[in-house]
Amino acid sequence: MGGALAIASGVLIPEVDAVVAFYGVPSAELADPAQAKAPIQAHFGEADSFVGFSDITAAKSLEEKLKSSNIPHEVHIYPKCGHAFMNTSPDGMKRRKGMGLDDESPEAVSLAWDRFNSWMGKFLS
Repeated sequence: MGGALAIASGVLIPEVDAVVAFYGVPSAELADPAQAKAPIQAHFGEADSFVGFSDITAAKSLEEKLKSSNIPHEVHIYPKCGHAFMNTSPDGMKRRKGMGLDDESPEAVSLAWDRFNSWMGKFLS
């Protein structure tokens, strides 16, 4: 839900300067990413199974909508990663395992953090 709300903020709140979203696309009723006003970077796991919200089809659809917005954007898809792959805290890992998500990719996490820092450094400095 956080990723979807982050993207919605980049559409609906003029004071937002940049957005980084992890897994999630807002519903059409909430916000149309094609109307984005702030640069948006989004991250998704290729193996995410939340259909229509954060699966690979939703990620690719988001990318197409962002292309029509004419704002800077990046959509990254991480191979073999599921939903919430960035949540590496002990509690987060326990919750993920309880949901049947047993993928771990320190490399993907590190790459996503690098991309996040670069994006925010570019638009918020």
